[in-house]
Amino acid sequence: MHNISSIQQVGLGSADVQEVYKWYKKHLCMNIQVFSEKAEAKLMSNYTGGKIHSRHAILALNKFGGGGIEFWQFTSRDSEPVSFKIKPGDLGISMMKMKVSNIEEAFARIKELEVNIYYEVGDNIMDPSSFAFQDPFGNDVQMIESSNWYDPKRKDKQGGVIGVTIGVTDMDQSISFYKELLNFDIVRNLHLETYKDLDNIAGEKLKYKRVVLEHSKPRKGPFAKLLGSNEIELIQVLDREPNKIFDSRYWGDQGFIHLCFDVQRMSALKKKFAGKNIRFTVDSSDSFDMGKAAGRFAYIEDPDGTLIEFVETHKIPIIPWLGWYYTVPKDLSSSLPDWLFRLMFFFS
Repeated sequence: MHNISSIQQVGLGSADVQEVYKWYKKHLCMNIQVFSEKAEAKLMSNYTGGKIHSRHAILALNKFGGGGIEFWQFTSRDSEPVSFKIKPGDLGISMMKMKVSNIEEAFARIKELEVNIYYEVGDNIMDPSSFAFQDPFGNDVQMIESSNWYDPKRKDKQGGVIGVTIGVTDMDQSISFYKELLNFDIVRNLHLETYKDLDNIAGEKLKYKRVVLEHSKPRKGPFAKLLGSNEIELIQVLDREPNKIFDSRYWGDQGFIHLCFDVQRMSALKKKFAGKNIRFTVDSSDSFDMGKAAGRFAYIEDPDGTLIEFVETHKIPIIPWLGWYYTVPKDLSSSLPDWLFRLMFFFS
């Protein structure tokens, strides 16, 4: 049997990967660098105009837990920005969700950065203990108060990624996709309403179908304790035609380029999806090497073409300059031991 675990990371395309990574490292504690690697993205040519392009990728985690961010930049071409203001309901990943332990403290901290605040704590009817802002590079981020932490003893924490917001064209079809294939079986549902927080982001009053998907069962797997629980928000705008965020642009251009899940037994997962007429559009088959990490990755598309990545991790760096890597057991359902993560964090 396969296992789809927690969100491993969200891909974030940029014009300057080092600048964006440094900002997130300083202000949002994405300070555990798993790898930084320059190479050709040979398998992604279907999404890069039929050509193989070079890139620089940096995967960073947060030591307090949550999913990571894969910071990404083309090195063989200029990275294109989106040509329009992304609004709720536009097709693709429009917002990244990150967790904090104290929402008021987090709001005060982010407000000092003089970024564009979309809405304040208490304005979001579905997540009142949240706020949203735009980072200096044009990417929308929602902060959500959470009690799910890798180390629950630490206070006033800024954590990693907890989820994303995705625009869809058919809410029922998309709920079925994420529920049946990715095990998001809890549906918090609000239909045909206007929302102050979404209006603030869109800059206009619109009607939406809107749900938040969660999972009733704790995620399992070697990294599940560190990565934690997740949610996915789906938004369907009803009174305008949504734009496709990556229309006429390449995967890897500026913005949120994919949502990635940690998985085990990729071949079994591929077989299950094939039985549901879902094909891997990309599959590294055996193993890929990201300098300090290795594994197998694959992609599928949701009903509106949003890219979902799966990564089966084969090894992780512990003390890379000593040549010390840890090989991840293939069928490990429990989390890796805490001492292993502490070593990785200390020497990253």
